[in-house]
Amino acid sequence: MRQKSKNIKEDKKTRRHIEKYGWSVIMIEATDYLPSFAYSIGLWEKFNHPEIISFGLSLKTLHAIINDAGRLVKSGLIIETRRDYDDFFENGKSQFISIIPNYVTNYFGYAIDFYNTRDFPALQLTWTDRNNKFPWEPDFEEEFKYRQPLLDRNVDFKFREEKNLGVFTTRQFLEENKPILRVVHDGDGDWQFLTGDQIVDDARLVSLQEMTLRDITLNEVFNLDYGQAADRNLIGDFWRRSNIEIENESE
Repeated sequence: MRQKSKNIKEDKKTRRHIEKYGWSVIMIEATDYLPSFAYSIGLWEKFNHPEIISFGLSLKTLHAIINDAGRLVKSGLIIETRRDYDDFFENGKSQFISIIPNYVTNYFGYAIDFYNTRDFPALQLTWTDRNNKFPWEPDFEEEFKYRQPLLDRNVDFKFREEKNLGVFTTRQFLEENKPILRVVHDGDGDWQFLTGDQIVDDARLVSLQEMTLRDITLNEVFNLDYGQAADRNLIGDFWRRSNIEIENESE
């Protein structure tokens, strides 16, 4: 999720926190569709250490665990990946995983503006469910499955839904290879991938994975919230995002 640039006042606040503590914490609230997350800015600049991000918990908890990670780094500890830590939760383990650089653009918008580059390392702090299982382990609780996207994998399929989810597209896309120029994420959760010249009879139902296999650039709009749309002029063009009107069903 690419956040908008902060204003000058917020930039000064971030800089002040970094100078005082060694890092600042950016927090993004959850929506009805997207999970909450928080990440550090400053660990790379001050300690030559990857920034830290975590997802899916209350902002208070996320703020606390990012600060806990920052204090470990400040003390001289180099955080390791793929080993258990018990420093962050009273009950439950955590592990850090390396983030594929492609994901930095999606989640570290403020940090990109602050550093004026996307080329900085980052780690994700992952947490276990109530049975102390990590998301990649068998029988991880379904309730938490989509609250914690794993940023070390699935770069070719970033959507939060199952790959076999049925989505709507057009005959023109499937049969004539016309490009998808508009994506709509309806208020009820349905996805529409449109060529712009379709009529009702042109609608087709396919799997979400088939859409990304045919056009990997559709991954760029994986984080469209409910009631949002994205438009572009051609494949590879910048997506222009907007809110759509959600009509309430009559009672």
